Amino acid sequence: MRIIIFAVSLLLSTAAVAQSTHTLSGTITSKANGETVIGATIRAGKVGTVSNEYGFYSITLPAGNQTIEVTSIGMVTKQETVTLDKDVMLNIKLDEVAQNLDEVTIQAVSSGRSISGTQMGVERLSTAEIKNIPVLMGERDLLKTVQLLPGIKSAGDGNSGFFVRGGGSDQNLILLDEAPVYNASHLLGFFSTFNSDAIKDMTVYKGGMPAQYGGRLSSVLDIKMNDGNNQDYSVSGGIGLISAKANIEGPIKKGKSSFLVTGRRTYADVFLKLSPDSTINQNTLFFYDLNAKLNYTLGDKDRLYLSGYFGQDKLGVGETFGLSWGNATGTARWNHIFSSKLFSNTSLIYSKYNYKIDIAFGANDFDIFSQIRDWNLKQEFQWYLNSRNSLRFGLNGIYHSLTPGEIKSSSTSSVNSSALQKRHSLENAIFATNTWKATDKIDLTYGVRLTSFSILGEGDFFGIDNDGLVTDTNHYKRGEVVETYINPESRLAASYQFNESSSVKAAYVRNVQNMHLISNSTSSNPTDKWLASTNIIKPEIADQFSIGYYKNLADDKYELTVETYYKDMQNQIDYRNGADIYINSDAIESQLLFGKGRAYGLEVLMKKKAGKFTGWLSYTLSKTERKIDGISNNQWYNARQDRTHDIAIVGTYQLNKKWTFSANWIYYTGNAITFPAGKYSVADQVVFYYTERNGYRMPAYHRLDLGATWLLKKTKRRTSELSFSLYNAYGRENAYTIEFRESKADPTRTEAVQTALFKFIPSISYNFKF
Repeated sequence: MRIIIFAVSLLLSTAAVAQSTHTLSGTITSKANGETVIGATIRAGKVGTVSNEYGFYSITLPAGNQTIEVTSIGMVTKQETVTLDKDVMLNIKLDEVAQNLDEVTIQAVSSGRSISGTQMGVERLSTAEIKNIPVLMGERDLLKTVQLLPGIKSAGDGNSGFFVRGGGSDQNLILLDEAPVYNASHLLGFFSTFNSDAIKDMTVYKGGMPAQYGGRLSSVLDIKMNDGNNQDYSVSGGIGLISAKANIEGPIKKGKSSFLVTGRRTYADVFLKLSPDSTINQNTLFFYDLNAKLNYTLGDKDRLYLSGYFGQDKLGVGETFGLSWGNATGTARWNHIFSSKLFSNTSLIYSKYNYKIDIAFGANDFDIFSQIRDWNLKQEFQWYLNSRNSLRFGLNGIYHSLTPGEIKSSSTSSVNSSALQKRHSLENAIFATNTWKATDKIDLTYGVRLTSFSILGEGDFFGIDNDGLVTDTNHYKRGEVVETYINPESRLAASYQFNESSSVKAAYVRNVQNMHLISNSTSSNPTDKWLASTNIIKPEIADQFSIGYYKNLADDKYELTVETYYKDMQNQIDYRNGADIYINSDAIESQLLFGKGRAYGLEVLMKKKAGKFTGWLSYTLSKTERKIDGISNNQWYNARQDRTHDIAIVGTYQLNKKWTFSANWIYYTGNAITFPAGKYSVADQVVFYYTERNGYRMPAYHRLDLGATWLLKKTKRRTSELSFSLYNAYGRENAYTIEFRESKADPTRTEAVQTALFKFIPSISYNFKF
């Protein structure tokens, strides 16, 4: 609270500066399609600002004639001369850069970081930047591409999660047009839920998250959908080996409103049905997703957005087993410009994730269902006070409803119907951040986020002793408050700019998390359980300290970023030895243990941003540990996501106007894992003996992917291309699982059996637009 009082006092003290100045504001859009431009730089001399996530900008300048320069990745730089004798609204339309191989200064790889700003641990990607990067089955995938950046670690082949700076897979806040996405994967993690044809921009925060974000410990992935072309109608799509997609967009009223509809579906199940084997042709394996968006310009000061996403996966083995899971989101947003300095966004957000398991085998005939559903109301303001201060503040409230598990069985089933208790909670927050340009070399950002998490009835809540036994049960009525956790989350960042090409930054951030993912497997699965904080499961808390050095080289053609961090974590969750989280009990806390964690590391990123050859080299050196009483003799032990080394090399080469080649090579230390240390026999059955938690390593992982894009035709109205890729080009058999079993040749011996998912995976896809 002292931070807020200090900020307000500072802002009021600078009000006199505005007496001889005026404010220039407006919205920056693409001239070709009317899409708002995020992160465009607006500069007049030494004074500058950037457009926000809705394309709005505001800059306060001295009275008189002013020449501003507007720049953005992939856009032609534009200059405008404005006479400021009063506040002026100026909407700016930018032309897209024509791709010309002789124009080597065109930037091809963007970045969320700047030399002068205070923001650390941030990266931005657009679909144009990742279109040529080779991926599995030729599906362009933002989420897979971002895992090639330092500090962001893939969970491996066949896993849906990823890890950021030592955090778990559930500690990443993934937002699609502000709506949380709880499971961002298709086909058990081989593909992400995000169809790149529907996405405009993705910003990743690994540290120093702005105060408007909260609810997760490790990172924020803020993904924005395209608005839709308000100038002309267009159809685009693609056909690959396993999937097809289509995108339709156009104006409802030219220049004022537009729509976007994007759909995608795999058809592996079609090939299964071609098999003469009945054990194969009756199986199911596919996913589909749908993105839709409408936006309306209601006037010079108002704009309305309506967007939604729906996706579903279905896996099935004949009539005996079926697994389906999916996400649904919906967002309604109203932008209002109160004045040239005050911008408002009001959002009503819906988010849902569920899964269902169908089993019909012999006398076992039942369904298992689980769901998490959120309603979220968010109000946010951006106040551009003067050329040196901007304030962002607001509030939001989320109502969580969780259905941990329901079993519905038929009248003839040997399994009885049952249901775990539904849980309800209310998560509220207020936040404020001030960005202050203290001097020409020093920038400061400081703020606070105050969160309140209330656990609500109806239901039973338990007391658990040190041995995991239930000691008492308390029943609460519907809507009754069980417990409320209030936590302040501080934000502080500073930068010092040595010159126009280099700077150093430091940041501290505290994050609090009240939604927790429970899984006792070594990989992330759709059936993992989400739980809210309870009277026993406390909010997770992380304090992260980071410092970094930033350097632009060779007239900004190259970019070097070096960051180091230390993260201290409280109330971390792990499992008791022999835990079973799928037991039919509401007291899942009896299977859990709680303690602390720490993570620290060094991240290096070198980018080449311009010319025929572009790409980056990233390296991460890190350590992640936990210390929880009851595990590994109460000593520090490796977290599951601990990796020492993580390397990615990504390159794209544009040979000519027709051909573009690309490659990426990945290496990382194997994940920490628990292997048996011995075995013994009980009643002629071999039982493996486990000692140290996560005391062993999977084999190191490495892979080379190759890609090529052949531009078949490109005119003002029509574009077509063929994309080729080879996943795992040298056929490395990376370990997916390692199983221990008795040797068939000698039962007294134990053998380790490694399973690999992929060797060489070639693909081809055809993409078009008209």
